[in-house]
Amino acid sequence: MAANFTSVPILDYTLLSSPETRPTFIAQLRHALVNVGFLYLANPPIPADEIAAVVAFLPRVFALPQAQKDAIRMARSPHFLGYSRLGVEMTKGAADQREQFDFATPLENDWAPGQPEYLRLWGPSQWPDEDAVPGFKAAFLKYLGDVAALSYAFAGLVAEALGLPRDGLAQFYDAPERMQHRAKLVKYPARDAVASDQGVGPHFDAGFLTFLLQASDHTGLQVQNLAGAWIDVPPRPHTFVVNIGKALEAVTQGLARATSHRVLAPPPGSTPRYSIPFFQNIAQSLTLSEMALQFPSEVLKLKEERGEVGATDSVNFSEYDRLPSGYVTLIGRVKSHPDVAQQHYPDLFKQFFPEGLPAHGTAY
Repeated sequence: MAANFTSVPILDYTLLSSPETRPTFIAQLRHALVNVGFLYLANPPIPADEIAAVVAFLPRVFALPQAQKDAIRMARSPHFLGYSRLGVEMTKGAADQREQFDFATPLENDWAPGQPEYLRLWGPSQWPDEDAVPGFKAAFLKYLGDVAALSYAFAGLVAEALGLPRDGLAQFYDAPERMQHRAKLVKYPARDAVASDQGVGPHFDAGFLTFLLQASDHTGLQVQNLAGAWIDVPPRPHTFVVNIGKALEAVTQGLARATSHRVLAPPPGSTPRYSIPFFQNIAQSLTLSEMALQFPSEVLKLKEERGEVGATDSVNFSEYDRLPSGYVTLIGRVKSHPDVAQQHYPDLFKQFFPEGLPAHGTAY
């Protein structure tokens, strides 16, 4: 297959600063969107000291006493925000060997009974005790805000690369004060400390764009190419790994492709792998199949030249063609975290888990 890939392309954000080099970046982005679904974004406009400060907090947050972490466990939050213990999620029938905290950009929830339940999904984060990790909340909120701003700017570049106006994707967002985006702090222990090498199994991301900070020097992230082969995406200094979510694939009718990916646990004897994925959401009420985008014929031709994407190991978030975006995301959260659903979404819990609470959540 001519359009297959054996590595993830590296795009230098500084190329955008000059009229002479900007077209090069846009052309590289177009190729990455259509043929790969992943890219390295080198030299992103986030201060290096801001990133370093957040990375330095990671071991300290995960080293908190278990009781302090459990005090903000996700089951306490109808917004699926908070702490998850090692091994509580399953992907493709196997437990994911990762420990994680889910946080989000600030938003107060104003859901009222009678409104769609997916509107409950966004709301305030649970934070570790300030005295235990002083400065963490402020540092991470600053980071979240800056990456959110980058994600909106990058969406404009995506639109441009696909032959749309720079604001061609703006219709998929609410006003900024009505939007919420999410992030995780993730720890993958070494292989000799866990039950398998599945850090997280093969999956797609929801939403539009993911910005992943690989926060330690460990390999493990892999993406699946058009032929189904797994390609390594090793950490690179001063980069984000950016990938396409299933919602963006849906609104572009598959022109921009979401790419199956997974994380393997670090090898035996290693220190843990840390990462911080940031997930850009879209407005919750949109049914994407009702919002057609018109692309230039020369851009659509690129999809034809790519050919059909082969079968992958990932099948999640497949409902964007028929359900509101917020409901698609809520379904994914319910499946992954049934203990949260049991407490806060009992009707959905019974729908997806008629036999009662399982030992693990499972994405699919």
